[in-house]
Amino acid sequence: MPATAVTNDRANATPSAPGSPWKNRLASGWLPLLTLTFIVTGTIIRFGAHPGVSQAAWWIGLVIVGIPVVAHTAREVSSGRFAVDLVATLAILLALILVQPLAGLVIVLMQTGGEALERYAGRKASDAVRALEEAAPRTAHRISGNQIVDVTAEDVKVSELLLVRPGELVPCDGIVISGRSHIDVAKLTGEPLPVLAEAGTRLMSGSVNQEGPIRMEALAPASESQYARIVELVRSAQASKAPLQRLADQYGVWFTPLTLIVCVIAYVISGDPIRVLAILVVATPCPLILATPVAIIGGINSAAKRQIIMRNGTALENLGEISVAVFDKTGTITVGRPGVRRVITTGTLAELEVLRLAAAVERVSSHLLARTLVQAAETRGVVPPEPTDVREEPGRGVTGHVEGSLVTVGAAAFAADHYPAVGPRLAALGDAGSGLRAYVVVNGELVGIVEYADEIRPGIPAFLRALKKLGVRRFVLLSGDQFSNVRTVADTVGISEAAGDLFPEQKVNVVRDLIEEGLKVMMIGDGTNDAPALSTATVGVALASQGGGITAEAADVVILIDDISRVAEAISISRSTMRIARQCIWFGLGLSAAAGAFAAWGAIAPVPGALLQEGIDLVVILNALRASRPTQAPTEGRELSTRPQWLGVGG
Repeated sequence: MPATAVTNDRANATPSAPGSPWKNRLASGWLPLLTLTFIVTGTIIRFGAHPGVSQAAWWIGLVIVGIPVVAHTAREVSSGRFAVDLVATLAILLALILVQPLAGLVIVLMQTGGEALERYAGRKASDAVRALEEAAPRTAHRISGNQIVDVTAEDVKVSELLLVRPGELVPCDGIVISGRSHIDVAKLTGEPLPVLAEAGTRLMSGSVNQEGPIRMEALAPASESQYARIVELVRSAQASKAPLQRLADQYGVWFTPLTLIVCVIAYVISGDPIRVLAILVVATPCPLILATPVAIIGGINSAAKRQIIMRNGTALENLGEISVAVFDKTGTITVGRPGVRRVITTGTLAELEVLRLAAAVERVSSHLLARTLVQAAETRGVVPPEPTDVREEPGRGVTGHVEGSLVTVGAAAFAADHYPAVGPRLAALGDAGSGLRAYVVVNGELVGIVEYADEIRPGIPAFLRALKKLGVRRFVLLSGDQFSNVRTVADTVGISEAAGDLFPEQKVNVVRDLIEEGLKVMMIGDGTNDAPALSTATVGVALASQGGGITAEAADVVILIDDISRVAEAISISRSTMRIARQCIWFGLGLSAAAGAFAAWGAIAPVPGALLQEGIDLVVILNALRASRPTQAPTEGRELSTRPQWLGVGG
């Protein structure tokens, strides 16, 4: 936003501090209701043939409800926020001076009603930082001699020895001293597969120990570890996000001065202050005040019907102007869960038999890939038999008896350790360029290889084409996964810009650099590691079909179902909503300008002018409600093929 732009951040502001009573009153919903009560009460009294009493009721009401509005606008102007509300406030002030209470009350009703609508459509305070802090590691197990002492994560000192049990969060950054286990780092780096941790492996706070107990040495206190850095990134990103200029104030830049100039000319020519009041009343830009919040509320409701949650009106307004789409890889462009890509037979057994025997011993394992293999077998109609004498070495493999045969499934080193005779063949096969593999040995014979891979979401190329039709011209793919995997995905779906091996702060830097180029950036992600970048982007979009948690809290837009094409629909809804809002503004301003011209010639008095303005407002509101109608994105974005596209490990 240019430095000279008119701004008004009320729709985005947090609740005002104590000591701002007028702002607090405007923020509440009782002021327009109270104003309407005074108008109706005075009207009823007037019909009861008591005009003097009705005037008094209106006058008292205007003093009570008008002063907060005038005081609030004065505070805004004194702070340098010259907004469209100034014309309405001048009309209220002049109505007070000229003792025209009914006209003043109608203007108060229009302005405070717009405030209430903006409040309803305005931004809810994000709970992202709170959610992150609640999910942070809380406890640690300090090793002191032969004792294990439970302490808070904040009390851990550098160089202390810690025990991390299976299922627990790593409390701080550290290095493994002893033990062997797999560590789930998906929320921190986006890598879909667990990382093998053994002596010498560095661990990040917030990652999850999956299988065996490990001992680690603390390398940094919790407050300076990776998880704490993510929290701070989100906090700083949200604090630095500038509020959006109200659409109404963009038009008010020229409409407000023009109205005041007409008032001065009319007064110079006629010398009649009532005529000035009439101009202010009919030219009060209530279409500006009302059209945008009504349309945005309609757009938000329309999106909600499509399982798209717009957390604030600013997000909806910005979404239609996006020019760059930045994607996280794992869980966004790819499914994010490793699957069985294929089973290669290397012996005398058929493919389904290899899968059946392997699934039999894997069904009692808690390893992620074991569950994936069993699911693949069941999907193909294979029923694994019950194993016996099962022995598992966490992170390496599993062995057991199945229908009289000794079956081993695991890494190449695990198979070679148990069956030295198959070692040369395993060495010849190798792992280079083949992705993640599990080797199946039956009675000492290598009978098969199970290859795992991530899968690209169906329909991604069509989805990207739909975004191009909606004005998105640049696509960027980011991930904490290995760059080779990221590049493979980017090439497969047709994204030219890609970066891998990124930490959360590096994703933030990429997004921030794009914004500093003057681009409107949409960031789409689904993991905790994406939260800082989502908060930094012009619009952050979270895929939250599984709940979303922290990622959803940090995002401006939340997709509740596992369908990325809804992002295109969200953009389409945004563009349609803002188009309707602008139509309403131009139509309403045109009618207000015409009425202002008649008022300048003395043809319209203040009270009839106020009622005429209410009629204009009603027409504008009815037109703005069109934004609540369903809007569809370009059809191609929803042409989702069900055929999987497989990638190498990590996808």
